[in-house]
Amino acid sequence: MWRLAGAVMLGHLAGWVSAADIHADPENYRELVRQLQPGDRLLLAPGDYVHGLTLHNMSGSPALPIVIEAAQPTTPPRLLARPGANTIRLLNVRHLILRYLELDGRNIPVDAIKAEGHSRYADFITLEHLDIHHHAASQQNVGISSKCAAHGWQIRHNRIEQVGTGMYLGNSDGSAPFVAGLIELNQISRTLGYNLQIKHQTDRPEGLANQFDTVIRYNVFSKQDAEPGPLARPNLLLGHFPLSGPGREDRYLVYGNLFLPNPSEAVFQAEGRVALYNNIFINDHGDAIHIQPHNDIPRDMAIFSNTIVASGTGIQIRRAGNSPYRQRVMANLVVARSPITGATGVGNMMLPYRRDLSALTVPDLVKRLQPYGSLAYAMPAHVVREMSSFPGWTLTQQAGAMPPQALLNLLTRQP
Repeated sequence: MWRLAGAVMLGHLAGWVSAADIHADPENYRELVRQLQPGDRLLLAPGDYVHGLTLHNMSGSPALPIVIEAAQPTTPPRLLARPGANTIRLLNVRHLILRYLELDGRNIPVDAIKAEGHSRYADFITLEHLDIHHHAASQQNVGISSKCAAHGWQIRHNRIEQVGTGMYLGNSDGSAPFVAGLIELNQISRTLGYNLQIKHQTDRPEGLANQFDTVIRYNVFSKQDAEPGPLARPNLLLGHFPLSGPGREDRYLVYGNLFLPNPSEAVFQAEGRVALYNNIFINDHGDAIHIQPHNDIPRDMAIFSNTIVASGTGIQIRRAGNSPYRQRVMANLVVARSPITGATGVGNMMLPYRRDLSALTVPDLVKRLQPYGSLAYAMPAHVVREMSSFPGWTLTQQAGAMPPQALLNLLTRQP
């Protein structure tokens, strides 16, 4: 193939390189993938792709990422799962964008997208506008998985449904840290296990000594197909960051999300350092928020401006021994049989559970509860200063969360 055909010449500090739009189809795409250079876009024609997509030793740059996407976003190429191999395999890749693809698992026991465990790294990966479905042979089959060190991922605008686990980021022994991620505007539903789990971390790759935030915002987490008993899992579980050394001050910022009912577990569980705010939790099957030891203990946490409707416990905090860390619970509107246990807070409005509220749409639910939230007493100035230091929070003069416009747009988006 003549690489300069249709190419746009782009300059950078090292000189001039060519960045090409390369058109591919189900017959020739694997050969063309191996030729990709920084700045290239591989445009996949509509059709069924049956041989997977292996992306190995491939790096773009911050200014010139490698892009693989649909030639026609309204008619995305369909990557079909096959036995014995994950559909999209990432090995030693950086600055890569995948978008407008459909991944049909056909309930074959493989993962849709996986940064493989024998990869040394998979950094600055963007996954957006993907339709991932029918990877539900068991809870072990995952929509998006990282099993190696992963830094700077952006996972956004994806729909993941009918899978074993929606996203599983990190390794069970803490050896594959997921660092400085952005997970936003995704719809994850009908998972057997977690909608999303980010594993605990034992250490950091060399060179990542700064403090980082991982942001989870404006997503819908729903678990209609949850498995019962020992296989029950929360919608979202967050493990701790490294206990010492680089990464020990990292945080999760979890805000503006909608958590829908979980038939067999709480909808949210976390340890480590977390700010959890401006979310809406609805669980007419049991508990909403569990802050408790898992692989370590809850550390400094701020839980504020959430709206919670739960037939069990709204917010439950289990500390470990004489822990020096604080879990602040502020300005939440909690409608639950047991609103808050294990903590005291400031400005929380607590009401008895009403099952009829669970049947309302999100906008109607918030509208119905808003008068109660406005009755919460005024926040002390130091509490307002603390809450306003977090991105995405604005003073509403009431307890609880209003659904952000980004979340409302997601809820009304057509498939």
